Amino acid sequence: MAGISLRNIYKVYPGDVTAVNDFNLEIEDKEFIILVGPSGCGKSTTLRMIAGLEEITKGELYIGDQLVNDVEPKNRDIAMVFQNYALYPHMSVYKNMAFGLRMRKMPKDEIDEKVREAARILDIEELLERKPKALSGGQRQRVALGRAMVRDPAVFLLDEPLSNLDAKLRTSMRTELTKLHKRLGTTFVYVTHDQIEAMTMADRIVVMHDGFIQQVDTPQNLYDRPQNLFVAGFIGTPPMNFLESVIVKVGERYVARVGDADLPLLPDRLSYDKVVPYEGKDVVVGVRPENLHLDPAYLNLPTTGVLDAGVDLAELMGSEIYVYARSGETSFIAKVPPQLGVESGAKIKVAVDCNKTHLFDKETQHVIV
Repeated sequence: MAGISLRNIYKVYPGDVTAVNDFNLEIEDKEFIILVGPSGCGKSTTLRMIAGLEEITKGELYIGDQLVNDVEPKNRDIAMVFQNYALYPHMSVYKNMAFGLRMRKMPKDEIDEKVREAARILDIEELLERKPKALSGGQRQRVALGRAMVRDPAVFLLDEPLSNLDAKLRTSMRTELTKLHKRLGTTFVYVTHDQIEAMTMADRIVVMHDGFIQQVDTPQNLYDRPQNLFVAGFIGTPPMNFLESVIVKVGERYVARVGDADLPLLPDRLSYDKVVPYEGKDVVVGVRPENLHLDPAYLNLPTTGVLDAGVDLAELMGSEIYVYARSGETSFIAKVPPQLGVESGAKIKVAVDCNKTHLFDKETQHVIV
């Protein structure tokens, strides 16, 4: 087993196109770490550099204690599971899983033992004689995982392995992958653009954008304490609302003024020492949809600010309603209980829970408090 160390890694393509920029990350042995971000952010390129499928332009990559920049992929003690599964169509499931071991000249009885054990763990024993074309997407995914498992690698690399599956199967496979990681006790490095996959499976998440790491943290810390506007908007469904505001001092307290509404900046929640330099300046208030309330019981609390708004659209999602509303020039989404019965076109008062707001510098886009 092995940890991975990426030190000042760059990937620059011809034409001076930088795909990965000064990437630094320490991945612990047996950790399940997920690289997440929009298309083109550099996450798959980073994974391919770990695998040895992309050359590192600058920086050092260690697997365990070994510098592997110039080590061939087959000698890195890694196994990779691709988005398209990459199974040999003319071979049976058994032969697909055994192929890599046969190339290593492993004894037949040892190959058979490893293949059947992996098949038992993945519950595909009855599929061993089938060809890939006779398998469902989920079954092909299990075969691809089994082919990687039999090699007993120090590191599993998974590149969007669930993206070709339907929504229901993706949900069940997330559970299976998490259980498999715990069972194998191996380092997993996983790439996805789906933040739900990242939030539900990872020990830590690496959020990337334009080739740069934006934040590395546990799923809960990313959700509760995003370090910049990009992370705040990327993590969470529906995404965090961003309200343009200006910091104003009212008496002895500070508020974020959004249109005609004042949102109190609570001293036990937001350090006034950090707020004071922003008096009179434009900032961005971040608040998640579940922290906007339409229940009248919230309207007069000292920890809330109230927005007068009109409802553009109300989407009933079964267990909740997504309310798309507008207050002056400010648009936002509130996630509220279905019994409130909000309808499109309604005039509403929205209570902002200021115990749960975030404040961002408008220019740097970094969190203030």
